[in-house]
Amino acid sequence: MDNDGKQVPAPFPPHFDPETAEGTHSVVLGPRRDDGTLQIDIPEGNLEAHADFLPPYGEGQPLTPEYIAAMLERLGIVYGIDWTTIQDTALECNLNRKTVRSVVVARGDSPVDEVREYFEIESGFKEWPRLPDGDVPRVDYREISPFVVVTKGQPLARLVKAVKGREGKDILGNVIPMPVKRPEGMTAGPNARVSGEEIIASCDGRLVQKGTELAVEEVLAVKGAVGYKTGHIAFPGDVIIDGNVADGFKVYSGGSIVAKQTFDATDVVAKKDLIVAGGIIGRGRASIRVGGSIRTKFIQNCHVACRGPILAGMAVINSQIYTLQILDLGDKGRIVGGEVYAVHGVRAAGIGSESGKCTRIHCGVDFTVQQDLDRLNERMRIASMKRAKIRERLESEEDEAKRATLLQFDERLEKDLTESGNRIGNLLGNVDADEKAIVEISGEVSPGTIIEICHIALVVENPLKKVRFRLDKLKGRLTHESM
Repeated sequence: MDNDGKQVPAPFPPHFDPETAEGTHSVVLGPRRDDGTLQIDIPEGNLEAHADFLPPYGEGQPLTPEYIAAMLERLGIVYGIDWTTIQDTALECNLNRKTVRSVVVARGDSPVDEVREYFEIESGFKEWPRLPDGDVPRVDYREISPFVVVTKGQPLARLVKAVKGREGKDILGNVIPMPVKRPEGMTAGPNARVSGEEIIASCDGRLVQKGTELAVEEVLAVKGAVGYKTGHIAFPGDVIIDGNVADGFKVYSGGSIVAKQTFDATDVVAKKDLIVAGGIIGRGRASIRVGGSIRTKFIQNCHVACRGPILAGMAVINSQIYTLQILDLGDKGRIVGGEVYAVHGVRAAGIGSESGKCTRIHCGVDFTVQQDLDRLNERMRIASMKRAKIRERLESEEDEAKRATLLQFDERLEKDLTESGNRIGNLLGNVDADEKAIVEISGEVSPGTIIEICHIALVVENPLKKVRFRLDKLKGRLTHESM
């Protein structure tokens, strides 16, 4: 207390240096034991000052604003002082003679991080959706694939704009530098590009992340077999499969499919070519549809539809083959059982087997038109049966309302029959696509084989060797000549 009776701050304890002290600072003020005292703690970082307000005892002097201000100045606290809280707390402490602890008397400003802009990968690509827990029999795990397939122009990453930061200031008045964060964002790799505030795919394909680089691969290389590890394959580009394909798994490609082993087919679609180093074996109702050509060693128990030529070096066994070009088995391959539709002809070493299993060869016919004709004929057959039943009911029906309804049905069926008949008439002129188609066999044609060119058939009754079949249009029959 000074000569005028005013309370003054006590000197710092000998061990305390406010400039160099670390951790929590603790200072007790008041020259006499009964005076009100103030204990101030400054946690590490100097961003806050906490005070305990201790009331006076007996005749002790109360805490005054001047005393507190002098103490804050002595500690170097010059910024963020909350005078309203200090005055209210000091008044409560003095009047109620009550200790008030842990009051924040000063608070600095923490710095705000500045974040530079960066590209963040789309949330849907960050992780796979969770699979349902427990026994869920409706989940087809063949539908779950580890491959992320994207389309041309699809956003892969979006720009996260920069966040403006600011410097901070502690309660001692020191400036705290502004931290600058530079997130490791995504960059555009092969077949990806920056477009405005997005990274987008430049083509259809598989999304691949290599570190911070996003790339799109136009070829899907399956290192191993197609099974539960890969799920069904549905890819817009070329697909290369190192292993086999498990039963029940589908392979769809917007390009070509290349299989390095024997191909166990269930459902296969290739917009371009299908190339199989081994053979193609069908599973159940195996379906193969190819927009280009097929090259393989053999085809067994399959339903194959192909716009381009089919090249099978060894055999075609018990299969339904449809091609708009030629089926070529070379000088060693044999066709055993099943049925073949090849617009421009067949070349093989042999047809049929000693067991007498019937093999049917259809050439010169556009199978797509033939299939349309078959569907229309079946539709007309069903419509005719329905119309016959309606006519029978009309003969015995006396209720006028019911007769009117039956007549409406009859008119619809008649219209349907007329339309189907007209479409059949238009298609008939296109079904025979190549009257010059040839079936050429370098080995033997077994008895029971049926050769047909442009709907004119020949049943082979005796073995024929090294023979070529042609259509003699003028005579309306097939001829065969020795090779």
